[in-house]
Amino acid sequence: MFPDPHPGEGARAPLAERMRPRTLDEMVGQRRLLAPGTALRRAVESGNVHSMVLWGPPGCGKTTLALLLAQYADAEFVAISAVLSGLPQVREVLAEAQRRFDAGRRTVLFVDEVHRFNKVQQDAFLPHIERGSILFVGATTENPSFELNSALLSRCRVHVLEAVSADDIVAALQRALDDGERGLGGRGLQAAPERLRDIAEAADGDVRRALTLLEIAADLAEGEGGEITAATLAQVLADRTRRFGRQGEQFYDQISALHKSVRSSNPDAALYWFARMLDGGADPAYLARRITRMAVEDIGLADPRALQMSIEAWEAYDRLGSPEGDLALAQVVLYLASTAKSNAGYVAFKRAKDDVRTFGTAEVPMHLRNAPTKLMKSLGYGKGYQYDHDAEGGVALDQTGFPDVIGEKVYYEPVDRGLEIKLREKLDRLRAARKPDLP
Repeated sequence: MFPDPHPGEGARAPLAERMRPRTLDEMVGQRRLLAPGTALRRAVESGNVHSMVLWGPPGCGKTTLALLLAQYADAEFVAISAVLSGLPQVREVLAEAQRRFDAGRRTVLFVDEVHRFNKVQQDAFLPHIERGSILFVGATTENPSFELNSALLSRCRVHVLEAVSADDIVAALQRALDDGERGLGGRGLQAAPERLRDIAEAADGDVRRALTLLEIAADLAEGEGGEITAATLAQVLADRTRRFGRQGEQFYDQISALHKSVRSSNPDAALYWFARMLDGGADPAYLARRITRMAVEDIGLADPRALQMSIEAWEAYDRLGSPEGDLALAQVVLYLASTAKSNAGYVAFKRAKDDVRTFGTAEVPMHLRNAPTKLMKSLGYGKGYQYDHDAEGGVALDQTGFPDVIGEKVYYEPVDRGLEIKLREKLDRLRAARKPDLP
């Protein structure tokens, strides 16, 4: 019999809980992992399961899969949450699992939001995983590579679960409408396929959320003739939101997508990711800072106006706030993505820093030193310096600007785009004329 995660609740349980799949065939989505014949499905069906980490977005089936593992393995299912449980409770659960193991029964220990446990708490599971007294199943919405310690990862397989498609969510919703035992069947409810599609798309890959929305819509529809209409859903879906984390992988994936779209001169994609992050609750001041970085890293001197416009848009946002100031940032995103690009300044700065580390405290050449006193002048400070404004063309080509130990270097190589075309022409001319045998 399928383990009931909420014994005694029965019909009082939320629809999403009542409709939780009881077999692998009832699960929607995750075909890559759980289609007939796949390695994980064969392992689950045979009861020969291994400790694992399930990584995926909310509502994709992590808890359900853990419950099914316990069912097929004929093991006890125990669930703890890293948000609510401390080390004493973890140790108590592990001790009970050991006693159960000694008596001949295995335990599937499901740890929800395992990424919230610190290293010491994560280490507590290691000896029990090695002994086999628990089948460890950790669930996380964050990248395990960053959030879980290497010792735990080395003892577990990581399975990546995907957001459930709208088509699969529609199937789950229809099943809930038709099911008279656990679902909404028998209540005389009706919903056109397009209304179920509206709910599925609003759920944004989260089956649990979709079933919750359906349950709310069903309660409203019972007082309106039993049909879930567009007007009904207008009330239910008024505050729909997209998946977004203020920190974590989704956050950094999206800022990466924005930056790379600007770099690729794709203003439409850049605007989409900017709007997506605002919609998800990203701090516009953070976006303003990152936009300014794009101006100096990827546009640079190909269009010096980009930095000026970024600063001005940032200041405009500070004065206007949201939503008015958002438009100023959106406009500069469009400009940065549309204008000429160059990372020549960024590359040049990295090269210069590398030489600073390589050559250490190289002496400043005597002719470049300041000589404010007679003693310093007598020691040769400033001797031989040529005042460039007095030289022909405004540049003294027979004196170096580098320490002797380094010699003349070329860090900055302007690209053939934007203003840097002109800068390249000038620098090529000066570098060719500068004496190659400078000391």
